Amino acid sequence: MDSTAVIDSILNSSQYFNFTPGNLQDFIFRFILNIVSVIILVRFIYYPRHRNKDYVFTYFVFNCLIFLVCYLLNNAKMMFGVAFGLFAIFSILRYRTVSIPIREMGYFFTCVTLGIINSMTNYQEHFYEILFSNIIAILLIIILDKFFSVERENFQIMVYDKLELIKPENKTLLIEDIRNRTGLPVINTKIERIDLSKNLCRLKVYFSIDSKEIDSLESTQDDDDD
Repeated sequence: MDSTAVIDSILNSSQYFNFTPGNLQDFIFRFILNIVSVIILVRFIYYPRHRNKDYVFTYFVFNCLIFLVCYLLNNAKMMFGVAFGLFAIFSILRYRTVSIPIREMGYFFTCVTLGIINSMTNYQEHFYEILFSNIIAILLIIILDKFFSVERENFQIMVYDKLELIKPENKTLLIEDIRNRTGLPVINTKIERIDLSKNLCRLKVYFSIDSKEIDSLESTQDDDDD
């Protein structure tokens, strides 16, 4: 087969892929809008506030993968049900890895949703709706993360070695001692187990802590479990 025949074969096969300059422009435009939205969301909103590079990597990868898969499936005349099926699959895969704080889950699902919206919605008929959907998603994250990150109660299991302080009359001294030794704003304690032979006890320590400190604490707990 000569070179002319090879070229003709390639050109004829292009009709099966529906590859035209218009489609390429559509893909580039969609991808630019998508990646700009995610950069604003992750690089300029999430990272300056929470400083976790691992999640930054995950958000970008999942968003781009969802965008690429949904765009190609959309060209193959697939429906939105397929996109949300992928949404569920990727979510399950994420749940089967390490634990992730609730707020990070919100960022994660926002990145995935942006990828679906920007890859599958008809731009000719719904351009302004898509643009405002991206803006609304970003503004919603900004407002919720900035103004609704309140302190909440958390607890941690602790092995404690001063049994004389676990008496009911010494509870104030117990809380003060744990505060001094851990630096946590302890508000209450509960005895889980006492081992008199080792002079140790197991306490559930309750403390109020903001969202950033909770993430740090959960990361430490995950490392300890590993």
